[in-house]
Amino acid sequence: MPSKDLSHIAPEALDERQAKAELKRLAAEIAAHDKRYYQEDAPTISDAEYDALRQRNAAIEARYPHLVRPDSPSRRVGAAPAAKFAKVHHAVPMLSLDNAFSDADVRDFIGRIRRFLRLPEDEEIVFSAEPKIDGLSISLRYEVGELVTGATRGDGSVGEDVTANLKTLKDIPHRIAGKGVPEICEVRGEVYMSKQAFLALNKRQAETGGQVFANPRNSAAGSLRQKDPLITASRPLGFFAYAWGEMSRMPADTQSGMAHWFRSSGFKTNPLTKMCRSVDELLEFHRKIEAERATLDYDIDGVVYKVDRLDWQRRLGFVSRNPRWAIAHKFPAEKAMTIVKDIEIQVGRTGALTPVAKLEPVTVGGVVVQNATLHNADEIARLGVRIGDTVRIQRAGDVIPQVLGVVEERPRGAHAYRFPTRCPCHLHTEVVRDKTATGEEGAVARCSGEFACPFQAVEHLKHFVSRRAFDIDGLGEKQIELFYQRGWVKEPADIFTLEARNKHIRLQEVEGFGEVSVRNLFAAIAARREIPLERFIYALGIRHVGETTATALARGYGAWAAFHEACRKLAKGDEEAKEEMDALDQIGDTVIESLRDYFSEAHNVRRIERLAAEVRILDAEKPARESPVAGKTVVFTGALEKMTRDEAKAMAERLGAKVAGSVSRKTDYVVAGPGAGSKLDKAREAGVNVLTEEEWFALVGERG
Repeated sequence: MPSKDLSHIAPEALDERQAKAELKRLAAEIAAHDKRYYQEDAPTISDAEYDALRQRNAAIEARYPHLVRPDSPSRRVGAAPAAKFAKVHHAVPMLSLDNAFSDADVRDFIGRIRRFLRLPEDEEIVFSAEPKIDGLSISLRYEVGELVTGATRGDGSVGEDVTANLKTLKDIPHRIAGKGVPEICEVRGEVYMSKQAFLALNKRQAETGGQVFANPRNSAAGSLRQKDPLITASRPLGFFAYAWGEMSRMPADTQSGMAHWFRSSGFKTNPLTKMCRSVDELLEFHRKIEAERATLDYDIDGVVYKVDRLDWQRRLGFVSRNPRWAIAHKFPAEKAMTIVKDIEIQVGRTGALTPVAKLEPVTVGGVVVQNATLHNADEIARLGVRIGDTVRIQRAGDVIPQVLGVVEERPRGAHAYRFPTRCPCHLHTEVVRDKTATGEEGAVARCSGEFACPFQAVEHLKHFVSRRAFDIDGLGEKQIELFYQRGWVKEPADIFTLEARNKHIRLQEVEGFGEVSVRNLFAAIAARREIPLERFIYALGIRHVGETTATALARGYGAWAAFHEACRKLAKGDEEAKEEMDALDQIGDTVIESLRDYFSEAHNVRRIERLAAEVRILDAEKPARESPVAGKTVVFTGALEKMTRDEAKAMAERLGAKVAGSVSRKTDYVVAGPGAGSKLDKAREAGVNVLTEEEWFALVGERG
């Protein structure tokens, strides 16, 4: 899906094509910052800037939910684990929190909970509220009371094994004592370094010529991710427990009860945690913690609110990679003024031309900012930005900041920027503007060269090896650029033939490589010859097919052969194939048209066939636990009385079912409430099994 930089146009002002382009840009930009933050412990932007980027991404997705990308920041957590540690697969994924940036966002969050659970306005919802520690998320696995594994969050599914290092922390017990300890128990929380310890460490590092860290979070991450546990032991790290993963038995039935159990088991929990019973109490607590923020001896960047009742948490479930029952209320972003020295054009994977303001370096919230995206020609015109202008910038969400506006007094020599009509690539291909759904000219300008444009070709390859796609260790942006420039890798399949061609290439003789690094690279490539279907689909880089959409397609078709055949039929105008795909949940006209266009191009089909010949594409993952509806396709229709539509969908997906929006010949069950109309009629005509809500609950073995 395209990621165009349109951050200076308000989300509500973006048309559909602009939104697609902006989401593409945000996905790529945030992924790059995630890698620097989680893997390299060396972020280049502030937390506020990063949050602003994620906030913008969420706002656009809320307006255009059908455009949510498979690689959307809202669908992923952290970054892939670094190569130097063994990998640990989390039994229960370590997910991230959605963010609130205003009081209105918090009120909306509570309103969504009430609507989802069908709670009356006078029914009290109790929340656990605690400071959001800016540290490194960790999962501790205990078996029969003994600590057996400690791992970082990584990408949410796979983290790094740092058990030996974690055992050096005094806040982490090696054994959980007491009665009733679950046989399997995963305690999760945050490793952090106090501000005083951070200053003392940096002083020592500077005196000895060691690495000086940018902030306490980086110092904590860098200290924990040491090959030598003695180095970790020498650095004062703390740990707060606040969550859990796999549990063979739950010691409590509330969030606050679990926090009490953590403390009784020897873990530290944040003493500032407070129970709140209304939105006003939550907001008052947020203001109080923000006022005390500077006096705390550890960094925080907001407050986390969690529904206290665990049965409600379970019913609320998750939307993509965020729980519906929790949210992080972030502190406001910081602002500054600086000068626009130049405006440069970046060409993305889909050919979108994104103008970037090159700024006079300015420090905003402790981070030096030198770039700000200007999104497109319309945004430059709206803001009236000229080279030489002084602008106000905001660092909201640890990523490239946004330009808020121009300071009125304009210096002499400031001149208007002319948006290019030709791509800056060596082909100088014509730049064309996207069209809106109504046929009007859109905001996104694209190079029309497609794969012939080296910028687009390289960006496609970068996407292919990115974290949520093939995720090949040692094959990053720099290596892709080098291999493309040398003519060694022009399309994805070339990556898998690189080793066979190396007798002519002699990669080990290229500066920056050596026998060991080349051997490791080829081993990493070989390890990716087997890939899950959803990652393969996402890696193809098809417009509007992001991580979430790729997962929905993989679950819907199950195997590559079935999906590939459906797409080939689409390209030939097969209406039955279109109807079948349209019935899948989260798949609409935009995605279907994009797949049809992609598979209508003969060169795309040939590229895919060459790639598929080099790898083994695994069938879609089966549900975590067997259920009577696992792998079945379910349609909900009518006015459900015992659960909301969202809750019904969440339950079915949790049980491994595929939820469709319309009835087709592949529908297994239709769950019909009062007022069911055409879908019910169609189900009866097709002989589909129709269930009442009571029959649905009886089938799946859950309460009604």
